[in-house]
Amino acid sequence: MEKCPGSALPIKMLPLDAGWSDLGAWDAVWSVSPKDDKGNALHGDVLITESSNSLVHASSRLVALAGVENLVVIETADAVLVADRSRCQDVKQIVSLLNQQSREEHTLHRKVHRPWGWYDSIDEGGRFKVKRIQVNPKASLSLQKHHHRAEHWIVVQGTAEITRGSETLLLSENQSTYIPLGEVHRLANPGSIPLEIIEVQSGSYLGEDDIVRFDDQYGRSH
Repeated sequence: MEKCPGSALPIKMLPLDAGWSDLGAWDAVWSVSPKDDKGNALHGDVLITESSNSLVHASSRLVALAGVENLVVIETADAVLVADRSRCQDVKQIVSLLNQQSREEHTLHRKVHRPWGWYDSIDEGGRFKVKRIQVNPKASLSLQKHHHRAEHWIVVQGTAEITRGSETLLLSENQSTYIPLGEVHRLANPGSIPLEIIEVQSGSYLGEDDIVRFDDQYGRSH
């Protein structure tokens, strides 16, 4: 704003004394939040007893505290953070550990948004992963294949247009199909309502980087 000489709009600076916090850490969130009579700031589904001066943020499940004080407890679908309220800045060290261990949590949320819609990784084990996938109307995923996994797709809502090798399938609610390991495939939504499927992956490696794109309307093929 200060580097706009000759602007067609008149630019002026006025002093404002309104207080300021950039909420750069969870203790700052606690300081500006409404609190109960024991200094607890509670958000979401929280039960608390004999605890004080704590911040609890529950986004996807019940969180209960008993007999503690000066804590920050942040629960999300991705992870749970528990820290002394005076040490909230140490979360940077946790991020460094995630990087050192090459974990995906610092770059990928459980629910990941894509140009075509989103997917939510709802369960996984040693050789399987389960995803809930939603594809926007008239959108499609890339034409792709995987080297290490096969996929089972079950349509929950909407209509799925599926390319599987040389076949094209049209599936509706409660219908399913199987994508063998190494098969070229594509998932598209030709309808006017969101398409939702459940995908069950199985194989020796289930990382998001096991994908070879042949064609993609969002410019991601390689």
